[in-house]
This record gives sequence, structure tokens and C-alpha cells, in this order.
Amino acid sequence: MEVLLANEYGFCFGVERAVEMVEDALQVGAPVRTLGPLIHNTQEMQRLECEGVSTVQDPAEVSPDEIAVIRAHGVTPQVQTELEKRAARVVDATCPFVTRVQRLAERAAKEGRHVVVAGNPAHPEMIGVVGYAPNNTFVVSDAGEVEKLPPLHAPLVVSQTTLKLKTFLEVAEAVRAKADAEPQVVNTICSATRDRQDAARALAGLVDVFYIIGGKHSSNSIKLLAVCQEQCQHSFLIETDSEINAEDLKGVNRVGVTAGASTPNWLIDQVVKRLREIGNNGASLSV
Repeated sequence: MEVLLANEYGFCFGVERAVEMVEDALQVGAPVRTLGPLIHNTQEMQRLECEGVSTVQDPAEVSPDEIAVIRAHGVTPQVQTELEKRAARVVDATCPFVTRVQRLAERAAKEGRHVVVAGNPAHPEMIGVVGYAPNNTFVVSDAGEVEKLPPLHAPLVVSQTTLKLKTFLEVAEAVRAKADAEPQVVNTICSATRDRQDAARALAGLVDVFYIIGGKHSSNSIKLLAVCQEQCQHSFLIETDSEINAEDLKGVNRVGVTAGASTPNWLIDQVVKRLREIGNNGASLSV
């Protein structure tokens, strides 16, 4: 059995940056608290917890002698201000791609324009973005929801950084039909998301079974699963190698593997090792 890895997979720049910033903060010696999970990967968060990082859900839980870390998904300006009042130091690990969406929304709101963001309204990234333009921003999960919006004035259209491009383009077209002027459309899907989806799509048509390694609550991992299922019916989202069912691999010649942007290399290595074992020495690894 041949095991093929997609050309792009695993930690993106923003996640790798966030993890490095937390590890640097640990060197200071003060307790390190992240507001919400730093990234959407339970296993990596458990590893960081073993190193001394703990997660809190509210700024009020942070003490004056502690270092507070803003997660990669970002927070509202109000939450950041409260953290700065309470903590000894605040480390802003917001992904730069997310920061760009925040700034674009803030600028459009100051100009009196509406902002339409294609994404999941309940996702932490979207909650943070709305905080930069609370009175002007609408978050829609698909083009159908645009019809329910009030009249839109010179809108800016942006996207959650992990959204599928097809969804974003459909939302932009729906806004164009509803707005009182030509909207400003800015594709804010991060390059890592696009690269991982394109690489997974290219590989999915060449394999019999596909494994996506990532958190079940990770937006970009869920989108990767959807992309793979378009061409490979037997695609599975797993968090660890223990979820691999050998029965699914009976008679399989080629297995594809990719990983979400919050999945560390050590988890990927474990999955590949397990697939090789199941393949009875018949697997080869291609990167």
C-alpha cells in the first residue's frame, strides 16, 4: 500500500508563529494563560499544557502576575483592552491574516460603509472581526443569507480566512446584486488555506482512501474534508492514529494524507507510521 502526502499540509505560518510565541513566553518564568485554545488542535494544546500553559475563558481569570496570550483567531478590541489592564504582559498571537480582516473591517466602518463577511458567525475569528466594526458588519455563512440583509451601502466583502473559495465568490456575487454601489471585494482567505485545499484536491483523485488529520472542531480541517470528499468518497477526518480503522484499508492500493493548518508534525508522523504498519511493508511515502 502506497501512502502519499499532499504537497502542502500541517502547520501554517500563523499557527507556527502562535506556538513559537507561547513557547518564548514560557521562558520568562511567569504563568502563561491563553484566552481560549491557542489553536484548534486538542493534542497540541495538551502538549503545551504539559509545558505549563493553561487556558482561560474570560479575561477576569487572568492575574496581574501572569502573561496573557491572545489566540491565533484574535479577539475584539474590548477584550484586548481588558487583558492589558489585568495581565502583567499581553502577547498578541493573532494570525496576521486575521489581523488584516480586522483592519479592513474597521476602516470600512469608519468610512460609513457596510461590511459583509463570509464565514461562520459563531467562530472565534468572526467574533473578533465583528468587534472592530460592530454596528456595520454582517457575517453570513452562504450566499442565501445575503438576501436577508438590509440594504447595503458601498459594502466591503471579505472572508473568514479558512473559508472555501467557492463560498466566498458566491457571497460576493450575492452582495453585488444587493448593494447600492459596486462593492469592494477583498479575498482574505489565507494562502495556506488555499494551498492546502488545492493540494488535497489534486491528490484526492489519485487515491482510494484519504485521511485528513485535524481537530473535529477545526474550520480549516473540516473544509479540507469537504474538498477531499468531492473526489474521494472514502475520506476521513481523524485527530490521531488511533482512529484509523484497518478495515477501511482492505484491498486499498493508495492512501492520501493531508493535515489541517493547526496539526503539528508529530501527529502527522504518527498517522503515517500507523498506515505503513497496516500496509504490511508495502507503503512508500511521497512528499
